[in-house]
Amino acid sequence: QVQLVESGGGLVQPGGSLRLSCAASGSIFSINAMGWYRQAPGKQRELVATISSRGITNDAASVKGRFTISRENAKNTVYLQMNGLKPEDTAVYYCYAQIRGMRGLLESDYWGQGTQVTVSS
Repeated sequence: QVQLVESGGGLVQPGGSLRLSCAASGSIFSINAMGWYRQAPGKQRELVATISSRGITNDAASVKGRFTISRENAKNTVYLQMNGLKPEDTAVYYCYAQIRGMRGLLESDYWGQGTQVTVSS
């Protein structure tokens, strides 16, 4: 009923930039928060950044000053602008959303399919 569709991943050189997008669609009443997580091979999934419906952001220390999360509430879309990319940023990036459905009473967690970001020369 609810889908998160991601785009924007790819291969980039160190110091380069990428912009990830994630659009939520389906039977949605409201979205409490959206964000991005990432998982590198052999590592646990970790928080990158989140943004609430009121625009309050929370960024991981490792990306602060380089990554910027933003949203367009009318389009149920969240973005992640990634600048100054480093090899250690290489991971699968997953879109996250906490959503209340049209027929639901409580928020539920949803995840995108993941998009690969590779930073390499």
